[in-house]
Amino acid sequence: MAHSQELIYKAILDGEEEVVTEHVNLAIQQGISASRLLNETLIPAMTEVGDLFEKGEYFVPEMLIAARAMKAGLFILKPLLVEAKADSLGKVAIGTVKGDLHDIGKNLVAIMLEGAGFEVLDLGIDVPAEKFIQVVQEDHVDIIAMSALLTTTMANIEITLRMMQEQGVRDRVKIMVGGAPLTRDYAESIGADGFAADASQAAKEAVSLMSR
Repeated sequence: MAHSQELIYKAILDGEEEVVTEHVNLAIQQGISASRLLNETLIPAMTEVGDLFEKGEYFVPEMLIAARAMKAGLFILKPLLVEAKADSLGKVAIGTVKGDLHDIGKNLVAIMLEGAGFEVLDLGIDVPAEKFIQVVQEDHVDIIAMSALLTTTMANIEITLRMMQEQGVRDRVKIMVGGAPLTRDYAESIGADGFAADASQAAKEAVSLMSR
């Protein structure tokens, strides 16, 4: 790994946005390709952030700061990756279900998914079933990621799945669910394909869903 890449890696772990921006630009000037920076530096750094979070060494604030720093690097790389037609792992549409206005967890999952190499379509909060169905029909997504942070809005995940079945689009897409009140058992009982307890798990689960 080139010196500038090591500095970017460490700056992501430390959540230093400006350092990431400066050294990503420098690395590109030095002739390091955008896809190499993404695959050798940004993604591994976010993977380590996820591991530190799972070990209890990082908490949500550290994870958010690191994710923001990674996103600053991704912002510079994105136009270059599009030019180079970097293969994305797949396309994920993510949203918090109808009635639920929580977005910190969803935003973090979206950043971790981008960091893992997915193209992410963020549908926002309070997303009705019809919107998820429309996205499957029109945007050719590989995965729908739904989150619910309240026990009262969990039912809307089930309703969305049922409506997708009725509209005949359920089998076109993998469904991943998450959020504080959800469990893997619940996810399996409603017929979801994947479950993630937190943002770092979500990226791993999405990668695994793409290979199934």
